Amino acid sequence: MNKLKPKLSVAIIGAGLAGLSCADRLQTLGFQVHVYEKSRGPSGRMSTRHGEGWSADHGAQYFTARDPVFIEALNTWIKAGVAANWNPCLSIYEGEQWREGNSTEHRYVGVPAMNSPGQYLAKTISIEFNQTIDKIYRQDGKWFLHGLENGEITQSFDYLVLAIPSPQSYALAKLVDHSIGAICSSVNMQGCWTVMARFSDKENMPFDAAFINGGIISWISRNNSKPGRTGQEAWTIHANPQWSQQWIELNKEEASKRILESAKKLGLNCQNAEISIHRWRYASGAINTEMGFILNEGSKLNLCGDWLNGGRVEGAWLSGYKLANAMNISAETNP
Repeated sequence: MNKLKPKLSVAIIGAGLAGLSCADRLQTLGFQVHVYEKSRGPSGRMSTRHGEGWSADHGAQYFTARDPVFIEALNTWIKAGVAANWNPCLSIYEGEQWREGNSTEHRYVGVPAMNSPGQYLAKTISIEFNQTIDKIYRQDGKWFLHGLENGEITQSFDYLVLAIPSPQSYALAKLVDHSIGAICSSVNMQGCWTVMARFSDKENMPFDAAFINGGIISWISRNNSKPGRTGQEAWTIHANPQWSQQWIELNKEEASKRILESAKKLGLNCQNAEISIHRWRYASGAINTEMGFILNEGSKLNLCGDWLNGGRVEGAWLSGYKLANAMNISAETNP
């Protein structure tokens, strides 16, 4: 009688959408997967800040779906009640003038929060949260990990996937794979300062969301206009990537003050609002050629993420999914 082939083991660092997508697909293909995430929950930049009686999506604001494979996944999320279509009243501010946004593109959001699709995927995946991997090394054909919080991780793995922003991938990979290090260091990732403003009454603004061109701010939106949102009125204000990167080391109070002054000029006066601020150190940026993912058949150290695939939510999901398929083909042809 033939013995069952033991499952190949994979460690994935990062539980953002790319890491979750990769893990989900690898499990379907028969791999044994374990994910390590430095934060206390999944979803990465598809994230939501919760306060007392309010919440606000403070990372990715919405996503689009163009690829048939991603549309299929999205339809699964919609059926499960963790995503829905969002039809905001949209405006554009450019050249110190307002105009109506007339885009016909379908926009989608997580329900009841932006992190809901990630939480849905995470339910069936083995994930260790609050686990910052600070060292990786390969020995006798296996990958070993070291965690900042708990030291050496006893389990070894056949494959390792880095599903984290390029600067963090570079910090881990530079000592073990110079070619990957070179690719990571070529990506110019930019930060994002994000302000969340909670109001006790509804703000009289003539739109639900607006693209702002040519100022400190690049985007503002009424969180409560999204489907499934409850609680007090909350607005999310994103500073533009160039300004954010220039002032990434600013203290939170000063960054908040400058962003709110800019919002006031646009008609959103946050004087009586409760304010929270978040700094995304690595929010946007992607390599110019869309590689999609990095598969290294020799070392079995692989990378996925939105920065490898166009810098969008859909790109992140597809990067993880396609890497998993490539790993499966590689494992069958190079056992």
